[in-house]
Amino acid sequence: MEQSVLRMLDAMISTTDDAKIQQELEHHKIETEGHALRMKGRLQAHGAAPSTVRQLGGIVGALAKMPLDLVRGEKAGRNARDGFATEHMEIASYELLKRVAQRAGDDETVTACDEIIGQEQAMADLIAANWDTFAELSLREEGVTAA
Repeated sequence: MEQSVLRMLDAMISTTDDAKIQQELEHHKIETEGHALRMKGRLQAHGAAPSTVRQLGGIVGALAKMPLDLVRGEKAGRNARDGFATEHMEIASYELLKRVAQRAGDDETVTACDEIIGQEQAMADLIAANWDTFAELSLREEGVTAA
């Protein structure tokens, strides 16, 4: 999941015109890289590994979507919508993983999930706090001046 999000963040960073939003996306990309490493470590602690097929599928999907992201109109609005939805999908995934880890007595994974959920929620909150900015950027991309 985190590998797919990294590809999505790359596309969002490359198509974002707002410097502040771009900086926040770059910061979240660093966090997301940490999430991927942390979850890989938790899997290894249990003698498991990330699914190669799932990883490749996510990467191929994100890479296939990237050229469309570069040419489609209204990038800011779509990026915000997609990012907001993705953050909530990640939160839900980590909430479920946390509960499985609790039942298994895996306190390290529970702690990791709590910390990651906090970062994902912070990013979702940042997006939500900037809906007006995304709307303005979308209008500007289409050559419309808001009154």
